[in-house]
Amino acid sequence: MIDTLVGAKVKLKVPCLGNDVGAVGYVYEMYQDFDCPQLFGVSVIFENGNYDGFSVKEQLLFLDVVDYIYRYSFYEFSNIMKLQQDFNNKFWNFDEDRIQDFTQEEYLDM
Repeated sequence: MIDTLVGAKVKLKVPCLGNDVGAVGYVYEMYQDFDCPQLFGVSVIFENGNYDGFSVKEQLLFLDVVDYIYRYSFYEFSNIMKLQQDFNNKFWNFDEDRIQDFTQEEYLDM
């Protein structure tokens, strides 16, 4: 059973942040939703490197969860500079043909 959305692979339902419909993103953080505090908003990084947060309402309007990549569930967001560095170092693999899952121990060794 998955108890976090961190690691979820999403696709956009509408154009957003310079991305076309169908652009892939990965949830890298969950946070207490501003409109509905008992639920969680998510932060997503997209294939073009842009990122944003989505409230529960916005998730319903903008995002389709299409997969869950275990490898990315261990990501610990610390700050935007590190997020951008991880994107530049290709932590997230947006090429669907090359996605390889690995264990938490392998992730921690990166």
